This record gives sequence, structure tokens and C-alpha cells, in this order.
Amino acid sequence: MKLIILNDYDQASEWAAKYIRNKILQFSPGPNKYFTLGLPTGSTPLGCYKKLIEYYKNGDLSFQYVKTFNMDEYVGLPRDHPESYHSFMWNNFFKHIDIKAENTHILDGNAADLQAECDSFEKKITAAGGFSIGPDGHIAFNEPGSSLVSRTRVKTLAKDTIMANARFFDGDLSKVPTMALTVGVGTVMDAKEVMILITGAHKAFALYKAIEEGVNHMWTVSAFQQHPQTIFVCDEDATLELRVKTVKYFKGETLNHRSCSC
Repeated sequence: MKLIILNDYDQASEWAAKYIRNKILQFSPGPNKYFTLGLPTGSTPLGCYKKLIEYYKNGDLSFQYVKTFNMDEYVGLPRDHPESYHSFMWNNFFKHIDIKAENTHILDGNAADLQAECDSFEKKITAAGGFSIGPDGHIAFNEPGSSLVSRTRVKTLAKDTIMANARFFDGDLSKVPTMALTVGVGTVMDAKEVMILITGAHKAFALYKAIEEGVNHMWTVSAFQQHPQTIFVCDEDATLELRVKTVKYFKGETLNHRSCSC
């Protein structure tokens, strides 16, 4: 496990984007060799996505031979709804790069058989050879109490999550989806490599739970202490709950890892 500490959100986003860019370039994807990437939604990865778009527009990176798998989607929300994760990914990332639509995989929250959709998604990930996970400040909709060996499934959202998401639906709780499809903690643990981006003082306690305390299903992000290739990328504000010794130790390691993102 590594923890990369940068000064602010912009630096953390750029480091994450450079790391992903370099991984794709080193892989040298082609028609018979696709690079597979797991992607989240939400505000945290937006800075990283913007940098990846910039690399594409500058001619430094192509997504022609990249396959993506998104982490979650609301149940019952039309795919063209502005708050669907399908809309989010196309508006904020996919339509700005050269990825082919057939290579983007997003769970269908309107499938006739939701569990069959989840099972099919797991099989597609396996068929693609597994994936490397991109930047994420949370583990999809794996809320407190989720099994640490869970797979892609239908999930009833907690009341706190529904209330927090009401701001995206004009503050009307009746419009907020109460269920979602989500990859499981176990699904993500099967990834070859996992990068988790955690920024801001409001995420400091989550980072503390992820780094300094033991594995606990009430903090599903802590499971990645046991993943052989996990990189946490954070800004200074997110370290506010960490011990001084912990921060100093990982800052020393960060200096050694800067070269990998250049």
C-alpha cells in the first residue's frame, strides 16, 4: 500500500492522471490487446478526467484501445437523465476522447432483470481480463456494513445517502433513486491495481480509517489495505486526521514516487 500526499486537489488530480496515462502507454494497447480501466463518478475524479482529456487533445494519449467499466448506476433513472451516471460519464469524459462507445461499460439500471444485469457485468469484467481501478474517493455504493467480499449487485441506498443526493434532484427526496447497481468490494479487490483519490478536509476521517485503523466493513475503503497494489492519492487537507509520524513517513515515500508520474 502506498499513500501519495500532494499539496492540493489540482496536484493530486494531475498526479493521478499522469499515473493512468503512463500505465496505458507502458501497456501499449492495440486491436488484440486492450487496456481495461474501472472508473468512478462524482466530483472527486473530475480533475483527473480533465487532465486525461487534455492529454488526448495534445496527442499524448489515445483511448482507442481502452475498455472501461463504471462502478455503479442508479436503478430506474433513464440513461439520458442529467443525473444518471451514464450521462455523467459521457458529458464529463467519454465524449471528449476517442474511446469507442462499445468499449464503455455502464450498468443498466433499467434492465428487466437487475440481478442478471449484475451477473453479466461481472462476466464482462472477467472476460476483459480484469481491470485496473481509476481514481475514487469511495467504493461505489458499498456503504457501511457492506460485505468485503461482495460482488456486483442490487443495493438499497441508506437514508443518509438519499438525503445527501437530494441536492442533485432539486432537493426533492421523492425524486431521488432509492436503489442502485454497484460493483462489490470483492469485485474491486480483484483488480490488478487500485488507485483511490481522497481529497479535502471533509474526507480526512475516511482517509484515517483507510490508512491507520484495521480492516472494517463499516469503512469498506479499509479493505484495500490488503490489496497488493493499492495507491491512495490525497491532498494535504485530507491528512488532517492522520498522525504526524504517518504523514512524515508517507511524504518521504511520495518523493520517491514523483518520478513515476512525470
